[in-house]
Amino acid sequence: MPVQSPSATLAPEQPKKIHYIDTLKVLLTVLVVLHHCFITYGAPGGWYYSEKTTQAAAIVPMTIFVSVNQSFFMGFFFFLSAYFIKSSYDRKGAAKFTTDRLLRLGLPLVFYSFILSPLLSYLVYYFGYGQHVTYLQYLGGFYSWIDFGVLWFVAALLLFTLVYVLARAVVKNGATKPLAAPSAVVIILFAAAVGIVSFFVRSRLPVGWVLKPLGFQPAHFSQYIALFILGLIAYKNNWLNTITFKTGKQLFFFFLFLLMFFPVFYIIQTKFHMPGEWYSGGFHFQALLYAVWEQVTGFSIITALLVFGRELWNRPSPLLEKLSRYTFAVYIFHPLVVISASLVVHSWNIDPALKLLVVAPVAVIGSFLLAGLLVLLPGVKKVI
Repeated sequence: MPVQSPSATLAPEQPKKIHYIDTLKVLLTVLVVLHHCFITYGAPGGWYYSEKTTQAAAIVPMTIFVSVNQSFFMGFFFFLSAYFIKSSYDRKGAAKFTTDRLLRLGLPLVFYSFILSPLLSYLVYYFGYGQHVTYLQYLGGFYSWIDFGVLWFVAALLLFTLVYVLARAVVKNGATKPLAAPSAVVIILFAAAVGIVSFFVRSRLPVGWVLKPLGFQPAHFSQYIALFILGLIAYKNNWLNTITFKTGKQLFFFFLFLLMFFPVFYIIQTKFHMPGEWYSGGFHFQALLYAVWEQVTGFSIITALLVFGRELWNRPSPLLEKLSRYTFAVYIFHPLVVISASLVVHSWNIDPALKLLVVAPVAVIGSFLLAGLLVLLPGVKKVI
């Protein structure tokens, strides 16, 4: 992912290398790959190719996994990306910083849209649906040339970054009183507020509604914007070093409590004979409950991971540092690996849930191996 290397971006007042950021980047990137594997084989959500299981015993844990994942993993990427923006901007200056971001984020968008996206669609069309036409024949009827796919995140990050550059040009930095790291109660209340904002957005634009061709889902952007801004604030006020272990531990246990809401969601749906879509949007109390639950869950997980990472994982690891270097390439190319692995076993006559057990580890390992090869290429490694 496009999170800058901590060793190159820490401010003078924060000389200690944040080793655990490498661990978090690798963890989040693995979750991205697994997220799309789970959607392929049964979890709710859209993907290039899918074989949905009908086994409830598999669908339920898959749904819980992607729901918890969605509550925090992409928002966490925005937070970490924003955390290192100011130091990079101050070191490079406005012009070089902007040019660098346009290169590192813009080129992957162009590559994905014009080269990788049509290839992925063709693989599914040819091998998944058995439409045996040549690639050139397929491109003759292809029209979705502006398609960022999973790189909607990169498009959004580029947009947020350009807004930051504009704000830095307009608003002059002045001396401000440092903000103390928030307590668990403050984090929960803020997350609930973000959830309420998300509810009002989803009352008109439910989860699953996509802004074409950018691939943005406005239903989740309240969190993304909030966490990007919080990343900037956290860096300025040194929150990663000052938020207490007690706060992280409290929010970890609160997250475990929030997991018990899944039976509550099921009971509400059964008792009111409501369609499941009411949790995704519309002006329903179920949508409000889920939106608040999602944000409080996400903020709790993010805080716990930051604190536990600082206390338990903040030590050098050559392996994790190398894997962290590959994460942006993994993010870009993992759809190719996930789809290819899924298509290889698509004719295997077993339940799709069992295919997940094979495809998921292959997709994770294969994505990192492919990324490791790609970053060796002279032109590629300058961008990703």
